[in-house]
Amino acid sequence: MAVSEPQVTFWYGCNMTRHGEMVRLTMRLLEAVGVSADATGGTASCCGSPKEADARINGGMARRTVEAFNARASHQVATWCPSCHMNMQDFMAPATPTNFETLHITQLLHQHREALRPLLTRAVPARVMLHRHLGFDSRVPVNDCVAGLLAMIPGLTLTEQPPLPGHMCWSLGNVPGALARGQRETLAAMAAQGADTLCTIFHSCHREGVGLERHHPVTVKNWVHLLAEAAGWDYVDDYKTWRNGGEVPAAAQQAAGEVVFDRLVVPELRKAPLV
Repeated sequence: MAVSEPQVTFWYGCNMTRHGEMVRLTMRLLEAVGVSADATGGTASCCGSPKEADARINGGMARRTVEAFNARASHQVATWCPSCHMNMQDFMAPATPTNFETLHITQLLHQHREALRPLLTRAVPARVMLHRHLGFDSRVPVNDCVAGLLAMIPGLTLTEQPPLPGHMCWSLGNVPGALARGQRETLAAMAAQGADTLCTIFHSCHREGVGLERHHPVTVKNWVHLLAEAAGWDYVDDYKTWRNGGEVPAAAQQAAGEVVFDRLVVPELRKAPLV
């Protein structure tokens, strides 16, 4: 029997080094709803943002990524990272014409939510505050998409969080005090509404959020984690373990590349909690 061509290219960005389980769970969710997907990310398909200070290198990386996507059989590219998504819209596609549609992974899964609903049979007894940002939601309704997916989980109750500025927590990092203030406001809102779980949407927010568990009585999970629990799938959030003092296995460093791991991940793990 002939193997069908992938319907979607899942562009997970630079997350595999830190959040491999999120990528694998997302691929499993796509498979579960009947979407054939081919995953790509890392340096092989970079949006160019790591080299924004050098226009020549940045532009070359972005052009090669678009050309590689154009050469694929799939005509949809589903993004994970909001920076990748915005870069594709703002300068990658305008500079190098595309033959594919770009949408966010939350949109794609929300479109197939009725196929997902029968899989979510296990109760997840949690009072969940969805960690929302305003910046990216003005382009893609990620907040509503994720809220709609979580609403299908039995036993889960969603509470409201006042949206934070920026497109994800990374964008607040360069504004003195902004990220710490956002965390304080989030914790206060959780306490006021009796929420026990903070659900992140993006990887940057998750990296900052998991550190809250060290000194506050909250649990931090990503939206794919909660869907996986409702489907009865096992996973391990290694980054949360490392961030909160757990030992980093040598195999994890080697898989990512020790130089890359030491340069990108280790400084994050050594950061003191902001609040």
